[in-house]
Amino acid sequence: MRCWRGSLFALLMLLTAPAVIAQRAPLHQSFDLRVPWTPEPVVVAGKASLLYELHLTNEAQETLTIQRIEVLDDQQHMLVGLVGSELAAAVGRADRAKGDERLRMAPGMSAVAYLSVPLADTAAVHLHHRVVYAAQANQDLTADGANITTSRRPPLQLGAPLRGGPWVAIYDASWERGHRRVLYATDGSVKVPGRFAIDWILLGPHGGFAKDKGELPSQWFGYAANVVAVADATVASTGEGVAEPATLAEGAAHKVTLEDAAGNYVSLDLGDGRYAFYEHLKPASIRVKAGQRVHRGEVIGQLGFTGESTGPHLHFHVSDANAPLAAEGLPYAMEPFRVLGGYASIEDFAQGKPWMPATAPAIGDGFPAPLWVVDFGNGR
Repeated sequence: MRCWRGSLFALLMLLTAPAVIAQRAPLHQSFDLRVPWTPEPVVVAGKASLLYELHLTNEAQETLTIQRIEVLDDQQHMLVGLVGSELAAAVGRADRAKGDERLRMAPGMSAVAYLSVPLADTAAVHLHHRVVYAAQANQDLTADGANITTSRRPPLQLGAPLRGGPWVAIYDASWERGHRRVLYATDGSVKVPGRFAIDWILLGPHGGFAKDKGELPSQWFGYAANVVAVADATVASTGEGVAEPATLAEGAAHKVTLEDAAGNYVSLDLGDGRYAFYEHLKPASIRVKAGQRVHRGEVIGQLGFTGESTGPHLHFHVSDANAPLAAEGLPYAMEPFRVLGGYASIEDFAQGKPWMPATAPAIGDGFPAPLWVVDFGNGR
């Protein structure tokens, strides 16, 4: 009987005790964060990094303003923290908004943050992303997501796509309309095929890229130079039949369709889901056919001025599919080349100024740095 009374007393105590109400943290409808491909490290001038894009879509019913973007490792160490003008420079939108305006995102609007994350080496790492933002009535809200593990496969080692020199590596990840910041959505998903693309332009012995004013393609020093296979590979595809403008002015005035943007091209199947693309080749210069085996250093075509091109050059990139535009650009390393010097700015190059020679010519490998001037040896 005592046991029964004790149980009843305990039950009455529970029923009469003050109610405990669970406290719920405030929730906010905010950003969808995505990294649509698995980043692979690249080594530029001896330093490893990751170059990839964080896609952000505002899923709220109000305007959100990005205040900060952070990249953290699995130990919560912040590897990248973008704020202010550095943040605005890293973010791009399809409507090409400028400056801080690109950080204010209306409902349904998307943006892309072009990230560069320094690494100690090329080993795989786990990363996640944090966006600090403001809503109309709140400041310093956070959205966490886009957890990724970088690729574990070994870096791709290639030979040179050209011979001799001096060749200048034209690219820069920060250029608004440079290869890295041109997105294509031609197959139902957005891709960046030129993420690691380089435009190679041959220089004269004292600088400059053309004789006279360079109004004709044939006046450019690199025009008709042989392009060569970067590895023992199988020809995946060729694209031919694109005519070459007679002058640079004619090329600038002609609107090129997306399907002809690469001009005449060759794609090599390197294996392991990697393809090397050689674009803007000279008409009737391609020496190989789909399915043909080629060997490293073998001539496969000639540098030209076809497709979407501002002047004769070789556009070279590696991607994950046999498609000029519907593929993700992949990093690679080039086996040793001589670094002769470089340009301080793209403006100096465009004005035909001499490049700045290296204090002592060095042997480089990995991925060439922007505006480096190099020699690949073996003549032209």
